[in-house]
Amino acid sequence: MTKTIETIKRELARVTHPDELTVFFSDSRKGVQKLVEQTDKRLKKEALLLEKYELMCRYERTAYQNGAQYIAGIDEVGRGPLAGPVVAAAVILPPDAQLIGVNDSKQLSEAKRDQLFDEITEAAIGVGIGIISHDIIDQVNIYEATKLAMKDAIENLAVEPDHLLIDAMPLGYMDNETSLIKGDSLSISIAAASIIAKVTRDRMMKQYATEYPGYDFEHNMGYGTQKHLQGLEKLGITPIHRKSFSPVKEAMLRFE
Repeated sequence: MTKTIETIKRELARVTHPDELTVFFSDSRKGVQKLVEQTDKRLKKEALLLEKYELMCRYERTAYQNGAQYIAGIDEVGRGPLAGPVVAAAVILPPDAQLIGVNDSKQLSEAKRDQLFDEITEAAIGVGIGIISHDIIDQVNIYEATKLAMKDAIENLAVEPDHLLIDAMPLGYMDNETSLIKGDSLSISIAAASIIAKVTRDRMMKQYATEYPGYDFEHNMGYGTQKHLQGLEKLGITPIHRKSFSPVKEAMLRFE
């Protein structure tokens, strides 16, 4: 008895290796061959994601080989915006974590970031978050504020790390540190931290959007987009704007 296309669709959904497709090649129905083609594309995509994941684990593997037990990836988000805090995250993943699809948060959709945020939080040995307000940014400058956020994130971990993998910025927090340019695309731990930091800050800015409408914070997250600049020109600054940043300074002068 010939299987229905719906039955074959369910079977193909369970296929995990290209060799398993061979049995379906003899079915000449166009609907079946289309499903086989779709499954082949899915398997190739999954293989690329797994290859990318393995590549992004190489710095962690090196640190483990050198005796590390708790490796924290650290990243930040929010250095460039005109409003809101800078947020950093520190994430310690278990050696056997299988978070396929984790990548630089900027390369992911909002829905994918939200999904991975939950997966990372559930899988991680420790997640620490550091939040430095606009006021402190104005006092110490954004570079120093970013370092403060990173240090707070590390100190808010439930487990003390013995090796740090940091995106771009040398921190000087401990002897065992590795600073990686574009680390959020090179290290799985840093990429995980970038997702935690990004989702945390985005949710904060969406809340601020309800408190301070007219700046499009829910979409620009405080960055200086056209709608944000128009809001500054029309409404002036809010309590969360960074007064040391040029467009905000200019808006303050216009409203004095």
